[in-house]
Amino acid sequence: MAKDSKGQVSVYKFYKVNENSVNRAKRECPRCGKGIFMADHKDRYTCGRCGYTEFKKEHNKKSK
Repeated sequence: MAKDSKGQVSVYKFYKVNENSVNRAKRECPRCGKGIFMADHKDRYTCGRCGYTEFKKEHNKKSK
């Protein structure tokens, strides 16, 4: 297997395992669908695949 210069993605970090269930730790992109997760920034969520961005509402209230 060839290794990328950026390294491999650690998919196990995207899920939290409880006793009887598995939950997603990150948001999924509404455009791309299942399996594509959004990055969690300080003031927004961003999809690295399609560029879709959602701004966090609580950050906008604090800055005003």
